[in-house]
Amino acid sequence: MSWIDNVLPPKIRSFLNKRETPENLWVKDPESGEMVFYRDLEANQWVVPGSGYHMKIKAADRLAGFVDEGKYELVPLPSVPQDPLKFRDQKRYADRLKEMRIKTGMEDAVLVATGRLYGNPVTVAVQDFDFMAGSLGMAAGSAVITGLEKAVETRTPFILFASSGGARMQEGILSLMQMPRTTVAVLRLREAGLPFIVVFTNPTTGGVTASYAMRGDVHIAEPGALICFAGPRVIEQTIREKLPKGFQRSEYLYEHGMVDMVVHRHNLRSTIGSLVALLTGAEAPANLAEAPPRIPLPAIANDDDLAEAPVAQAASE
Repeated sequence: MSWIDNVLPPKIRSFLNKRETPENLWVKDPESGEMVFYRDLEANQWVVPGSGYHMKIKAADRLAGFVDEGKYELVPLPSVPQDPLKFRDQKRYADRLKEMRIKTGMEDAVLVATGRLYGNPVTVAVQDFDFMAGSLGMAAGSAVITGLEKAVETRTPFILFASSGGARMQEGILSLMQMPRTTVAVLRLREAGLPFIVVFTNPTTGGVTASYAMRGDVHIAEPGALICFAGPRVIEQTIREKLPKGFQRSEYLYEHGMVDMVVHRHNLRSTIGSLVALLTGAEAPANLAEAPPRIPLPAIANDDDLAEAPVAQAASE
């Protein structure tokens, strides 16, 4: 053992031994099992280069890669009671919130920001699955409502990147109340004649799917995303039957009319940019022509019949 281990107090010892690089430099592709260098993933917007598998992406990274020049302004969000039911399971809910805030650097599961998309002003909300599975509680519901109200106030389209495991059980009925609250806010946006574009990412489930996420004017899904209210395992256990291949995945829902298009993450910015221009009557941005070419959808494991599902073209095509 070195003199650091023998002499120095534990806190100083841990500081000196702190690594400058992440402990795990490699990420395993859930689909192919391939090990991918995390910086390559980061540079490719967290899409596995070989298989095209879309991995989860942090809310701040999503915003930075979506708006013009990565510049945006966060919208202040209202504060809500932290633990109204004094809930406790294996640990206190208040302690879980503290842990998540330290881990993610976020106050709750939703970020709301304003910025520009190909020069057109937009309001964007992003759910981060890393914060308690992106669950819908009072804070998340209030954040979505604030984003919708901000869009009405500034007369801008509202773009939502949804990712959630459903309602937050630790807040009980108060969590379920966010479903009608957010739905009413969506109706106000519609009354104002402003576009609401929803992007489903993997996964979007439960009360989020059953409320504001399915109220958009245009529904876009990333490839292979699970989009449902109850998951396939629950349904199979209930009906005691085997579900079709790819059931509740983006491509399956596209074929059955529940989403309007399936778009690769690299093409989302250009596709939504053209939709914003179309729905607001703005002049189509000239630099849309610089959008990357269409990238074919990856095949989902064991879903051979969905491998050729259509994908939205880049706006330049």
